[in-house]
Amino acid sequence: MLAFKRFSIGTIWTWLCVFALLPLILVILTSFLTSDINHLVKFPATFANYGQLFNDAYLRILLQSIYLAASCTLICLIIGYPFAFIIARNKSRFRPLLLLLVIIPFWTSSLIRTYAIMAILKTKGILNSALLAMGIIHHPLHILYSYTAVLIGTSYDLLPFMILPLFANIEKLDSTYIDAARDLGASKIRTFIKIIIPLTLSGIISGSILVFLPAMTMFFIPILLGGAKNLLLGNLIENQFLTANNWPMGAAISIFVTLLMCSMIFLYWKSKNKSLTE
Repeated sequence: MLAFKRFSIGTIWTWLCVFALLPLILVILTSFLTSDINHLVKFPATFANYGQLFNDAYLRILLQSIYLAASCTLICLIIGYPFAFIIARNKSRFRPLLLLLVIIPFWTSSLIRTYAIMAILKTKGILNSALLAMGIIHHPLHILYSYTAVLIGTSYDLLPFMILPLFANIEKLDSTYIDAARDLGASKIRTFIKIIIPLTLSGIISGSILVFLPAMTMFFIPILLGGAKNLLLGNLIENQFLTANNWPMGAAISIFVTLLMCSMIFLYWKSKNKSLTE
């Protein structure tokens, strides 16, 4: 039994080192090298790739990516929190069905779901046809190939990543705190702000991280739904590797995103430890 345990742990560590740690080290090393026409990278080592991240063009793309990711996170939170709350507090036989509706999108490729969004939003798509048939609009809405379409597609694709952490957190919420607040005369709004939100803050933060970071780096949604008009960090990384053949710059941007992710996870960890000590 002990030998099997060591073999299992050793296999996992070997897998992580070969397919996770080693590629990360290669990307870090590549980010400090120089681009070359005849070869992927060449010496000497340089910090110029990281210095270029502060150029106006890259900063503009970074701000656009942060704005889109923040907007997507806010939309997912506004939609996902009530849905997660309803599922978590629902004790009927429909609860597994509601959870299934959240998980079903994971069974389908996100690329296929993006094409489905295109079929809904295009000029002669399902949305415009329905609105025209009901007489709400008289001319088709030009939503596809716009920032709005990118925001809709990104929010739709990442919504389950917000709902599931919220559900797991709200499910563990102790109802006695809510009952005590109501017994003391607190209104529903005050109970929600003062009791429910602080007790589910870790779920809100974890869901926001799971939505915010992928929203910054998705490259196929801006291409398909935005018509390549909205250049984000994911598109920039893809262009550097596949189009510009500038692997060191693409690696530097990737490391920057990784550091951003680690800093957000660290802040979440610090806030969670702080709340536990208090």
